[in-house]
Amino acid sequence: MSAAGTGREAPADTVARLRATFRTGRTRDLSWRTAQLTRLRALLTERGDELAEALHADLGKSRKEAYRTEIDFTVREIDHTLERLEGWLEPEPAPVPAVLAGATAHTVQDPLGVVLVIAPWNYPVQLLLAPVVGALAAGNAVVAKPSELAPATSAAVARLVPLYLDTDAVAVVEGAVPETTALLAERFDHVFYTGNGTVGRIVMTAAAKHLTPVTLELGGKSPVFVDRGTDLKTVAARLASGKFLNAGQTCVAPDYVLTDPETAPALADALAAAVEGLFGEDASTSPEYGRIVNERHFDRLVALLDSGRTVTGGTHDRDGKYIAPTVLADVAPDSPVMSEEIFGPVLPIVTVDGLDEAIGFINDRDKPLALYAFTQDPSVRRRLLSETSSGGVGLGLPLAHLTVSDLPFGGVGESGMGSYHGRYSLETFSHRKAVLDTPLG
Repeated sequence: MSAAGTGREAPADTVARLRATFRTGRTRDLSWRTAQLTRLRALLTERGDELAEALHADLGKSRKEAYRTEIDFTVREIDHTLERLEGWLEPEPAPVPAVLAGATAHTVQDPLGVVLVIAPWNYPVQLLLAPVVGALAAGNAVVAKPSELAPATSAAVARLVPLYLDTDAVAVVEGAVPETTALLAERFDHVFYTGNGTVGRIVMTAAAKHLTPVTLELGGKSPVFVDRGTDLKTVAARLASGKFLNAGQTCVAPDYVLTDPETAPALADALAAAVEGLFGEDASTSPEYGRIVNERHFDRLVALLDSGRTVTGGTHDRDGKYIAPTVLADVAPDSPVMSEEIFGPVLPIVTVDGLDEAIGFINDRDKPLALYAFTQDPSVRRRLLSETSSGGVGLGLPLAHLTVSDLPFGGVGESGMGSYHGRYSLETFSHRKAVLDTPLG
């Protein structure tokens, strides 16, 4: 293992060492890029159980959930990239004006240099390594900073990455705020941060000192509009599955539901039945239901439970960091649960008179990372798409848009800037360089 992998190397030395490697040109070769991606895939497939155990230790994730949402998710991203990378890197021709007759023009994807990826704790494998896939595919050297709030996963990644990847070009730096602050003081060629807006502002401020571009994958209160007349059993099953995955600790989880007063009671009952169908009468005994990451987040979430009438759930155990999947009805727009991103297993239902009021409600708040809608009315879909702004839209199914590698994933406004996944990751970690070739003769 390299010194970087053990945390003994100073951030300045790590960045300098990786920059020296980048300047040799080694990381630019397609063969190097594909070899690194292939080795990263091997890490995930050969040592997946070790990562799954770490995810269970940090978040109570089941092995099934760990593979589905983190390990296999990242493997699919690698496979998608490996299959298409050579084509993505082909120079793209551009037309030239008549005044430059005889000249040719094209663009090429240029690696940026040394990039920093800072990951959150809620999906500590996927949200660290999926951006790293893009950074390596683009031909960069990478410093990967896992979250200290998922310590078992951080340790596993720091141990395994140097066994598989080029340690002269890829370094894992563990630590908390002091280590992250020290890293951000260095000059990188791009900083990719996933987390909350408060830290996002700190990252952006630090990057501004070096004029370093940033990608910020943040979050926000992702709304769900449930139209009258929809199949509420299907709606509730899909909503509960998306909301309570990872105990609600998902940046694109449905945050709150907007529906009309006539639909709300039936939807609440359907959600209670859907939760029981997913996790049984007592979710604390379900192997498929996770736990809250730490006591601080547990206490924050418990304080939100009195924001409405409890339809189902509401029970909690601090020692076990367990909060039952909870649905709240009769929630006022100014209640505590509506004042911040929930990021936990609490789903409030807010009533609105109809689509006009729902659109106004959404637009009066920060732009969310995702907007979800359950409706069979094409005009409702069109109005939601054209009259609201969000990072992405899921019609009929929450969360699933993340799994489409050919769709960009990212936020807008308070929910972030920039995007990634598939080709969009390559674009994020590259500079599209313009080339004009004019003959001398």
